[in-house]
Amino acid sequence: MKVSEFKSYDELPLFLNAETVAKALGVSPSTGYELMRAPDFPALHIGNRIVVPKEKFIQWVETNSNGGAK
Repeated sequence: MKVSEFKSYDELPLFLNAETVAKALGVSPSTGYELMRAPDFPALHIGNRIVVPKEKFIQWVETNSNGGAK
């Protein structure tokens, strides 16, 4: 199992790419790319790039983990 390279949300950049998402979640880069293309993931498509705003990523993590109200 991979471990996140980040210790807190404060360490994340303002916009995350697939590689950063993968590092933050402790998953493989291919899983990061797959996640960025998922319909319920809050990604922005800017030209050929796909990024996710840091705040939307944090909300997504909280909603999709035990900390969310599901």
